[in-house]
Amino acid sequence: MAFEVIKVTDAAKNRLGEILASKPEAIGIRIGVKNAGCAGMEYTVDLVTEPNKGDDKVVTDQGIIFVDPKAVLFLLGTELGFEVTKLKTGFVFNNPNQTSACGCGESVELKPAEMTPEMLRERAINAQG
Repeated sequence: MAFEVIKVTDAAKNRLGEILASKPEAIGIRIGVKNAGCAGMEYTVDLVTEPNKGDDKVVTDQGIIFVDPKAVLFLLGTELGFEVTKLKTGFVFNNPNQTSACGCGESVELKPAEMTPEMLRERAINAQG
C-alpha cells in the first residue's frame, strides 16, 4: 500500500465528489494548516485548480486531496471526515497530533509528528513515481 499522509472517510470522499462536480475548474482540494486563532493554528481547505510542486496527494475515487508540504508533519496520521450537525457542516480532522483546541473549536494546537525512517523512505519512493 502506498504511503498516505492522511486517511479519508467515505463521507469526506462523497463530499469531495460533490464539490468537484459543482466546480469543473477544480481538480481537487488542498488541506493544510496556518497560524491563526487563540490556540495557535487552524486547518485550511481550499479548491485546487493546479497542483503545487511538492504537494503530497491522496487519490480517491471521488477526486484528489492535496496536502500542503508545510503541513505534512502536523497532519500525518489524520483522518479527514465530513459531518453534518445542527450547528456545523464541514470537513473534520481527527488528528493524533492535535494537543488541544480553543473553546469555540475554530483553532487548534498541533505538535509535529515524528516520521520513522520507513515512512520517509516510502514517501521518497512515492514522490519519484
